Amino acid sequence: MRAPDTDLPINLVDVSFLARELVVAQDVSLTLGAGGPTILIGPNGAGKTTLLKLAMGLIQPTSGRITWGGRENAPPVRRSFVFQRPVMLRRSVAANIHYALSSANVPAAEHEMRTEELLALVGLTGFEDRPARKLSGGEQQRLALARALARDPEVLFLDEPTASLDPAATKAIEDIIRMVAARGIKVVMTTHDLAEAKRLAGEIVLMHRGRVIETGPAGEFFANPKSQDARRFIAGELLV
Repeated sequence: MRAPDTDLPINLVDVSFLARELVVAQDVSLTLGAGGPTILIGPNGAGKTTLLKLAMGLIQPTSGRITWGGRENAPPVRRSFVFQRPVMLRRSVAANIHYALSSANVPAAEHEMRTEELLALVGLTGFEDRPARKLSGGEQQRLALARALARDPEVLFLDEPTASLDPAATKAIEDIIRMVAARGIKVVMTTHDLAEAKRLAGEIVLMHRGRVIETGPAGEFFANPKSQDARRFIAGELLV
């Protein structure tokens, strides 16, 4: 029997990306494998979001090579991406989920059941008929997570999912991320919040000026950073 396709590991080999001749990612070699969440940290403009988009397949590298489960040009059938400011469709919460399920080719007969399951997972049961654009910022982010999970992803990319949220909304999102990771979904996420990275990460990737400076298990990274840049960043100093 033929083994089912998997997107893991995602391998980036000497990947660079230029935007209007500006180097946004440079000579990045990184492996994203199964396991706990991989959290990308670094100062603003470090290239974290660009790296997420490259790993998702939303943009193509200027040079270098990316493979998903050993395959190149693999369609993102089992990969989902949640942007920092997700766009809500001008329809109800339930209709937003139905749209995502239809896009993932889930049979219409299963939409009601799957919508109920997804909204329960993100704590939005009872919100089915509310206009999605009238939800609070935290509620919209939870709905965006539910839409992303409608694709039954193997890998979930999150770009600063708790940015600008209050502590209660942040905790709600972090709880969902933990539940998702516990189900075996690989989470790859950016954050500017070191405390959040400590709470969630299985692995840390530190970026600066488009380069990967240091990677490693979260516990080791925070307890014993190997590079001077990592030590300075953890201490709250600016990287220049």
